[in-house]
Amino acid sequence: MGKAGLRIVTIGGGSSYTPELVEGFIKRFQELPVKELWLVDIEGGKEKLQIVGDLSRRMIEKAGLPIKVHTTLDRKEALKDADFVTTQFRVGFLEARALDEKIPLKYGVIGQETNGPGGLFKALRTIPVVLEIVREMEELCPDAWLINFTNPAGMVTEAVLRHSRFKKVMGLCNVPIGMTMRIAKELGVEPSDVHVDFAGLNHMVFGLQVYVKGEERTKEVLELMGTEEGSTVKNIEELAWEPDFLKGLGIIPCPYHRYYFQTSKMYEEEREASINKGVRAEVVKELEKELFQKYQDVRLDTKPKELESRGGAYYSDAACRLIDSIYNDRGDIQTVNTRNDGAISSLPDESAVEINCRITKEGAIPVPVGELPISIRGLVQQIKSFEVLTVDAAVTGDYHTALVAMTINPLVPSDTAAKHILDEMLEAHRDYLPQFN
Repeated sequence: MGKAGLRIVTIGGGSSYTPELVEGFIKRFQELPVKELWLVDIEGGKEKLQIVGDLSRRMIEKAGLPIKVHTTLDRKEALKDADFVTTQFRVGFLEARALDEKIPLKYGVIGQETNGPGGLFKALRTIPVVLEIVREMEELCPDAWLINFTNPAGMVTEAVLRHSRFKKVMGLCNVPIGMTMRIAKELGVEPSDVHVDFAGLNHMVFGLQVYVKGEERTKEVLELMGTEEGSTVKNIEELAWEPDFLKGLGIIPCPYHRYYFQTSKMYEEEREASINKGVRAEVVKELEKELFQKYQDVRLDTKPKELESRGGAYYSDAACRLIDSIYNDRGDIQTVNTRNDGAISSLPDESAVEINCRITKEGAIPVPVGELPISIRGLVQQIKSFEVLTVDAAVTGDYHTALVAMTINPLVPSDTAAKHILDEMLEAHRDYLPQFN
């Protein structure tokens, strides 16, 4: 890594999250000497890229730091000699997400961005693009780290581990951070005093134990969760948990587990919401519109508060923290998506898992947890099978692999429903699925 300062590339630089990333780099400048920040996007995101680039420059100017911001549509130009590459893009924009959410609902199935049929299609569109970026990195910046928070983060990490020789990759999600902050709030303590042993898969992660300043408090947290409604994630309906179920489970579910443990209620909520206020993608579109109007204001030189209601709060700050820990070889514990390597003995070594890791300049070293509790083991293994088949379908464009992946997902009720949904979604997303055409 260059002594003269770091070159960081953000693909999907026109994203509404970028100002949070910039704020994170400004905050850590003494420990993380960023010299150049390259924001990359595609032709369709050109206008947003310009707006975000200008706001980023104002933020850096206000901080009085010598970070140079470049905006470009030429990914290869940006990647040359990069030290870190972060990915935060959405193939097909929010319009594609809206289809992922709407089409399954017609067939009585949950339509969601990263779970069920929607998650499968987001992966089919995204994985080929990520693998292309990885090939370019191998050529232009072979020593760089790829920090991916493009969803579905677990499947993207799985794809890079399985279908490339590139090993310097970590996936990142804000769910464990959101859960930790929620737990701290419920217990009335500082987030920095809370430690949660996280293990599982992306959007399928469990808090196995909760500690506050070294004292185990898991039972208490489960009791609090059973007494109130609430979610740590903005895009998930806040349905209350059955207190006795949580007591029996004995570990902390993440907000996305509502799709699997409260399926019919969640489907009804989604169907109703789609009729009354639109699917989540449509709600986000309005939020983004307001954010970008704010971003355009030449007097704005800080990250606006409204960004937190966008659903991905703390994402970008987590990315900065992760980059800082790799660069400075901190050896601290963070929750990332990485190769299992025996940490969860219920899953294959080569699988991507979401787990607490020690972060070093050599990469993420998972903290072993052994077998997952029997109550969740089967569900996690089933979702991993779904993920592996989805990754294979994304890479090969094989229709039958995609159909089996769709059918074995717990949210899809039958092979026939799977085939109807698959066929309609393949047609709807045709422009972004060249491997199937």
